[in-house]
Amino acid sequence: MTFIALTRHPQSVSRATREINARVQRIGEWSMAFTYVLNGDLDQLKIPSTGLSRWGDRLWEHTCFEAFVGMEANPAYYEFNFSPSGERAAYAFRSYRDGRALESAELTPEITVSCKADHLELNAVIDFSRLSGLQPKSRLRLGLSAVIEEQDGKLSFWALRHPEGNPDFHHPIAFALELELPDVDRAPDPADIFKL
Repeated sequence: MTFIALTRHPQSVSRATREINARVQRIGEWSMAFTYVLNGDLDQLKIPSTGLSRWGDRLWEHTCFEAFVGMEANPAYYEFNFSPSGERAAYAFRSYRDGRALESAELTPEITVSCKADHLELNAVIDFSRLSGLQPKSRLRLGLSAVIEEQDGKLSFWALRHPEGNPDFHHPIAFALELELPDVDRAPDPADIFKL
């Protein structure tokens, strides 16, 4: 899949971030790779230094990349947060914002980060095989988003789509990509694509 541009929420401002693009690729039957590429003046952004890979909380209060995964015709969904520091978080929701944190070794994403003066790339790979509700041939709804913090503490909010009003990555309209999981009895078809 080619990269898709995230758009900045109209109520947020960023002088340092020029663009953010994202891509999702299925790897095998149950794993997905999420890639986020930020272009801008990184010296003007608060980018956490890479540290130990560990579970964190409230990562969205600072620079953080996010993936939301829901099932078609089902109010349940999952949220994954990826910090450039290597910290990550995962949450399971029964319905809109009704959820809890997950800390499972099986869900631990592999996060890699590369950074240059005007370019940051974050890659995260997650194995979804242990998530309840994700069945063969399930149609998934995906939301990709980012929160970017500038040196003065101001935040900008980026997503595939934004609802009216305040930034809200949990809103159903933000789940703008679709993917049908393969039948486990067959190999993944390269023709299976995400739909915007």
